[in-house]
Amino acid sequence: MPTRFRKVRKLRGSRQHGWGQVTQHRASGQKGGVGNAGLHKHKWSWTVKYAPDHFGKDSMKPPQSFKPKLWMNVGSLDALYQKLSSSGSIEKEDNRPVLNLSKLGVEKLLGGGSVRGSYVIIVDRCTESAKEKVTNVGGLIKGSN
Repeated sequence: MPTRFRKVRKLRGSRQHGWGQVTQHRASGQKGGVGNAGLHKHKWSWTVKYAPDHFGKDSMKPPQSFKPKLWMNVGSLDALYQKLSSSGSIEKEDNRPVLNLSKLGVEKLLGGGSVRGSYVIIVDRCTESAKEKVTNVGGLIKGSN
């Protein structure tokens, strides 16, 4: 088509060239939003056709991950025993003091540090190194682990 017959020749000098207000044709409103906007709404057919794996599970994230909100290291057990024994709220089992970490809100016992005393520890979860360190000094760990 020759240039002289094109519509733009007639619109040359006008500000909008038939697209209404300023920047109306260039704005993101013409595209249905910026970025991933509308992929669950008005761009769903595009999502199904060109990006079917956009939504869904992440294969790198395990489905049953557990992140404890409150944990304690084995190295803190002696200090905890001193604190609880000064208040007089220590039970005994087999001549060993019982430290109920579950009642204190501790969800997991970790293996950092070292323990000197022999305790019966009640906790829901613990690591293998924590279990090993407690049993090496004659302690016992009870719980659902």
